[in-house]
Amino acid sequence: MSIKNNLNQIQETLPDHVTLVAVSKTKPVSDLMEAYNAGQRIFGENKIQEMVDKHQEMPKDIKWHMIGHVQTNKVKYMAEFVDLIHGVDSFKLLKEINKQAKKYDRNINCLLQIKIASEDSKFGMTQKEALALLESEPFSELTNIKLTGVMGMATFTDNQEQIKQEFNTLKTAFDNLKAIQTNNCQLETISMGMSGDYLLAIDCGSTMVRVGSSIFGKRNYN
Repeated sequence: MSIKNNLNQIQETLPDHVTLVAVSKTKPVSDLMEAYNAGQRIFGENKIQEMVDKHQEMPKDIKWHMIGHVQTNKVKYMAEFVDLIHGVDSFKLLKEINKQAKKYDRNINCLLQIKIASEDSKFGMTQKEALALLESEPFSELTNIKLTGVMGMATFTDNQEQIKQEFNTLKTAFDNLKAIQTNNCQLETISMGMSGDYLLAIDCGSTMVRVGSSIFGKRNYN
C-alpha cells in the first residue's frame, strides 16, 4: 500500500483533538515528500543531523519535531527551526534550549519526558522531579522556552495491560502537573502512542501520537 493510503487510513482512525506526528527517521526525502503531498505537515526525527539535512531540502511550512534523546551539545544545530522537542528530561537541557532559542530571538516548545517504562534504557524524569523543576526559581527565568506538555514511552512488550497502566501513569502525571500555569509553562499536550499502540494511547488520553512504520513501512538501519 502507498504512503498516501497508509496516511489516509491512520487519519481516519484519529479523533479531531489528536495530532499525528509522522515519524520519518531513516526514510529518504522522497518518502517524506509523498506524505507531504498527501497533506502531512508534522514530521518527527530522532537524529538532529538527519533532521537538519531534511529541513534544508524540504518545504518550509513543515513543523519538525525532535523525538529522540537530545544531547545538549547538539541543540544549537536545530534551534533555528525546530517546532517541538519531545524528549526534555533535565533542567540542564532546558537551559541549553533556552540559550540557543535566544540567539534566534524565538521560543522553542518542549515536552517534559516522564519515565513510565520499566526498562532502564528509557529516559525520563519522575513525576516528583518534574514537579520540583516546574516550581523552581531557575525554571521561571527561562523566557525562550515553553513547556506545552508531557511525553512518555511505554515498555517494549506485548503485554497490553502493562502498556495501558504506563499510559495511565503519564495521564495522571499530566493532570497533576497541569495545575502549574506560568508564562513558560502551559501544559496541553500528551505525546504517547506509536504504530503498535496508538489507539490504546488515545483511549488513555493521548493528544499526540508518533507513527512511523505504519505510514512508511519498516525502517532501514543500514
